[in-house]
Amino acid sequence: MPLLPGAEPFHHKGGPVGVLLVHGFTGSPRSMRPWADHLAAAGLTVALPLLPGHGTRWQDMQQTRWEDWYAEVDRELRALLDGCEQVFVCALSMGGALALRLAARHGEAVSGVVLVNPSVRSDNPATVLLPALRHLVPSLPGIADDIALEGVSEHGYDRTPLHAAWSLSRLWRTVQAELPAVRQPVLLLRSPQDHVVSPANSELVLARISSTDVTEKLCERSYHVATLDHDAAMIFEESLGFVRRLAPAAKTDATTDAEHHLG
Repeated sequence: MPLLPGAEPFHHKGGPVGVLLVHGFTGSPRSMRPWADHLAAAGLTVALPLLPGHGTRWQDMQQTRWEDWYAEVDRELRALLDGCEQVFVCALSMGGALALRLAARHGEAVSGVVLVNPSVRSDNPATVLLPALRHLVPSLPGIADDIALEGVSEHGYDRTPLHAAWSLSRLWRTVQAELPAVRQPVLLLRSPQDHVVSPANSELVLARISSTDVTEKLCERSYHVATLDHDAAMIFEESLGFVRRLAPAAKTDATTDAEHHLG
């Protein structure tokens, strides 16, 4: 199947500090690409994969499960670890659940985690019906494009595939149980006006992780897909500052990159 506009994965070979970016449920790398470009321009090594079943048509997602999505980000993380001194994970929405699982399972190999409106629990009482409903109805209306900035689209699916949604609910339960194993520094950026993910998601993350270095910032002018919204520049700068604070080599990369650019 041909990819939707901007859905192609992105990789950039930079310095010894790497960043893995993970997009959300029914979305694609398009929602993360400006962020990836910003980090790459700062001299970092960047990986932005396309999750299985995403970026084409919603029917393709029906054949995938959360284990497939996790396997892809786990593979990308291991590839970064092979070539980098330090690696960070940055994620949006459901990507946040995958990122937290990476942090819990890989421990100190992950130097820090940046979460934007992470999705780790159900906000819909009807989720309990998914085990049966998914066999009766293939899809429901989509959740894409919750963006305050006019004229911007993430080009996500216009339908939510219910087999995949059921699997997502199982991912949530898995990640919730693993949250206490997350001990890395965490930067969490949250939109007060989010029509997809409730504040209870971020509250749950902050309450259960074992991290002591935790920063929470509000994206006051953005909706759910804040990475493409009014606060995108703030997210990019805050995350870069977070990486540079925890990875001294990232500062060196930026200086070298800037000098090369000016030359």
